[in-house]
Amino acid sequence: MGRKAIITGVGHYAPPKVLTNQDLMQMVDTNDEWIFSRTGIRERRILEGDRGSSYMAHQAAEMALKNSHTDPKDIDLIIVATVTPDTLFPSTACRVQDMLGADKAWGVDLNGACSGFLYALSTGAQFIESGMHQKVLVIGADKMSAIVDYTDRTTCILFGDAAGAVLLEPQESDDPHTGVIDAILRSDGEGARHLYMMGGGSLHPATHETVDNKMHYIYQDGQTVFKFAVKGMADVSAEILEKHQLTGKQIKYFIPHQANLRIIDAAARRMKLNDDQVVVNIERYGNTTAATIPLALSEVYYDNKLEKGDYLVMAAFGAGFTWGSLLLRWAI
Repeated sequence: MGRKAIITGVGHYAPPKVLTNQDLMQMVDTNDEWIFSRTGIRERRILEGDRGSSYMAHQAAEMALKNSHTDPKDIDLIIVATVTPDTLFPSTACRVQDMLGADKAWGVDLNGACSGFLYALSTGAQFIESGMHQKVLVIGADKMSAIVDYTDRTTCILFGDAAGAVLLEPQESDDPHTGVIDAILRSDGEGARHLYMMGGGSLHPATHETVDNKMHYIYQDGQTVFKFAVKGMADVSAEILEKHQLTGKQIKYFIPHQANLRIIDAAARRMKLNDDQVVVNIERYGNTTAATIPLALSEVYYDNKLEKGDYLVMAAFGAGFTWGSLLLRWAI
């Protein structure tokens, strides 16, 4: 018998305010057909008011805990994957811990950009499998609207705000294909010059000059990022299947990072999946960075589309460059 990390609760939160392609047409020189044909996005959600990523993370976490009938006081660890923390410190995880009243938990933020949730889920699973913790809350949350330049039509069309959360707990099993089975995680710092936000860190702390030069907004070289993302996500998605001697036909759902519909399609073709096996919600939310995968997983779950024993593959690609895939088997 071995100790495996399984998902026992899921939750998500998307703000009520919707920003459509038609809305963006009033802000920048673009149109619905151009945006949708190149990205697959028609609308995205925006978090309004004096609220940060912790607000959405808390909402998603509460949903996951309620779903699993878990008392926040029983949580051991909270990992928040985000590139838009409320503040550099204290961590968003500490803020969420306080909001939940999870007074026995410690918490940490993890920055893996769009791959952040996979990094965090794999990390949380290790704490469960090692026996160190019994209940680990893993959250992906990003308020991308806080770092998007809404005069830049190449980036403002892509991003939205949301959060998703899962609860990990142990299950004793003699089947290695239980719960979180494996993850292939990669990074390549050469990609730093193609997708970044330069301002606000120790290299370029906030000044009038950094603000005037719009250094506190996200920047990406779209063509380069697209090329690397297509290959990176497709390669690791196929690799994890081959490693575990699985075929596309054995996968119930492929849950990819929702950055661009063409990237998703390329990875799905590489895995020889049909459309019904690919979870896509990019049309309604855009790219919510670390939230995309747990948000999509939660929607599938609450649509009653998951059954015990289903194989799921998750894959992502993001700034860093970072990328990876994760294989799990639904256990509840």
